[in-house]
Amino acid sequence: MHVCRCTHPVNAQRFLDRLDPAAWRQLRKLYQPRPEALKINRFDDAAYWVTINVERAQDLWLDRSPPLRILDLGCGAGYFLYVCQSLGHEGLGLDTSREPLFHGTTALLNVRRIISRIDPGVPLPDLGEKFDLVTAHRVCFHRTERLGNHKWNEWTPADWKFFINDIRTRFLRLDGRLLLDFNPRRNGSSFFTPELRACFRSLGARIFRSKALLAADPSDRPRFKQKKH
Repeated sequence: MHVCRCTHPVNAQRFLDRLDPAAWRQLRKLYQPRPEALKINRFDDAAYWVTINVERAQDLWLDRSPPLRILDLGCGAGYFLYVCQSLGHEGLGLDTSREPLFHGTTALLNVRRIISRIDPGVPLPDLGEKFDLVTAHRVCFHRTERLGNHKWNEWTPADWKFFINDIRTRFLRLDGRLLLDFNPRRNGSSFFTPELRACFRSLGARIFRSKALLAADPSDRPRFKQKKH
């Protein structure tokens, strides 16, 4: 995927030039950094996050595909959808409302979002439409309870099967794709334990490093490269 970025470069600066610097400065005044939210405070760095999300879009060939309808789960500050929209796609985000900063960033980026939790064994809210692509980056909604010492209770394989089936049957178009991009574990190991790797593969996932890509059809193993229409 890195090779694709080199052969078809996209300049992130063009996306940054569309942002109003004065509005971004005002955003920082309105949402002052909080000592207890160091990770969240970083999301006002538009230059960094736009660059990261341009790369994410390129990895999915969104810079070279026809217009798609995209749902981003756990959309956070909204940078991924902002980049997608700037590339000619339509987007909708879904996330909780617990981070005040994200209210400001999604408004400035003109990103639409639905406020909702993602809980194990609970269907997502009806959005009234289906999508060509459903994404989730830096997935953390599978963590259900903090145990201490940087450990969590996490979704079981059965929970993942329920979630993926819900996305496939209610939110993906016939040729749609679901991308799940996970953080490595605290010790640096892959999110995909042997049990989880077997689970995702049984569901038809193509796994590449921290990512799992699934098609609407469980019998189809999709590729990251966008099919030509």
